[in-house]
Amino acid sequence: MYTYKVTPFHRYERTLAFMKMSLNPPARILDMGIDNPFSEILRKEGYEVMNTGGEDLDLDQSRLLQPDYEVLTGFEILEHVLNPLTILKSVAADRMFLSVPLKIWFDSAYRSKTDMWDRHYHEFEDWQFDWLLEKAGWDIVRSEKWNGLSKFKLGVRPILRKIYPRYYIVEAVRRKG
Repeated sequence: MYTYKVTPFHRYERTLAFMKMSLNPPARILDMGIDNPFSEILRKEGYEVMNTGGEDLDLDQSRLLQPDYEVLTGFEILEHVLNPLTILKSVAADRMFLSVPLKIWFDSAYRSKTDMWDRHYHEFEDWQFDWLLEKAGWDIVRSEKWNGLSKFKLGVRPILRKIYPRYYIVEAVRRKG
């Protein structure tokens, strides 16, 4: 188990523990997004990990349609795309692990004015994400929420961030029939 003290490594540790509850190595994983530190952690754990190439998944789902993987993963990716429904319907695998940042009432959606890729088109409430998965033909096997960790800061919002969950992760399987 990897032990880190500050985000994003706390999320990596929680995500890995969630996945290991039901996914054993050497599962073949297609991870949405470019190769990243969590991809390397999964490889060190014995999983076979391929990443999408950084293509705009709103416009090109061809990689998702290829049947060379068993499990799709996407961690804090779907909030960056305009049409997650199209993406979720294009998945060739019958199982996925996905996480999204949750919309919280005291904080507005993340918006970068300088980086067109680093902005949130969506921040979901858990029930909204569940409905999206259901509409795309997926059943949630299990889910979990957790708070983000950050360095100690004073103020109302840092205190609220310790109380309200910020991340939502699900394991989902394709609905039969």
